[in-house]
Amino acid sequence: MSSHTRGLTVARRRKTLSQNFLHDDAAVRRIVRAATLAPDALVVEPGAGQGALTRRLATGGRRVIAYEIDPRLAALLARRLGDRPGLRLVRGDFLRAHPPHEPFAVVGNIPYSRTTDIVRWSLAAPQLTSATLLTQFEYAAKAGSDWGHRPGTQRPAARRWPLLTVSTWPEFTWRRIGRVDRRSFTPVPRSDSAVLRIERRAPPLLPPRLMPAYRDFVALGFTGVGGSLAATLSRRYRAARVRTAFARAGADTSAPVGLVSPEQWLVLFGELAAE
Repeated sequence: MSSHTRGLTVARRRKTLSQNFLHDDAAVRRIVRAATLAPDALVVEPGAGQGALTRRLATGGRRVIAYEIDPRLAALLARRLGDRPGLRLVRGDFLRAHPPHEPFAVVGNIPYSRTTDIVRWSLAAPQLTSATLLTQFEYAAKAGSDWGHRPGTQRPAARRWPLLTVSTWPEFTWRRIGRVDRRSFTPVPRSDSAVLRIERRAPPLLPPRLMPAYRDFVALGFTGVGGSLAATLSRRYRAARVRTAFARAGADTSAPVGLVSPEQWLVLFGELAAE
């Protein structure tokens, strides 16, 4: 195979697997700091790539399970880092893996095209403590709970909340941390990235027995039938009761579903659906 053909093959593989390799050591350090890992933590890394983050994670007494789906990169990682204590390299698809049966954290620079699937895998893992993920900036900004908001400062106008954040809010915090310039990657992607930090609440805001009902309530609200969240909920609950619930939540009855905050959703649920 000629060098030109080999280069085209690598480029096609990178495009297929949505590979953008992080080469900025400052960004790597920022991810590890944001992960706040204990010295003996168990860490699962989806998509180890060329190992820039893996090398930093697999230090001290931490145990790291690093997945890499690309066989060429998996072989390279084995040569570079295979003898590192506490590191287990797995050639395979992270999304097909079974989560550990003990508390663990997910930390990774993840492919933009697989972000939602990786986030959902993490949220579904019973023993997950946190997920610290380098994602496309727009995804982190939309999903993160505060857009870098600090108490005492004004929130950005018209903040829109996605279904996944709202439906998991009682169990997880969502936070965007900073911005990583797109030139920190090879090849250079079209947009910047950001660190998305998802952390399991202890204790949760709702008891586990109420979570199925809460998720059903949120799913109903996000059907969008009626034009506003209040109108949608009024199809199941009495309109007067819905208005009272919105008043107690401090929410506008004309607001579309995306403009109702997770905190307001919790009040609405407590007023209308919790038993």
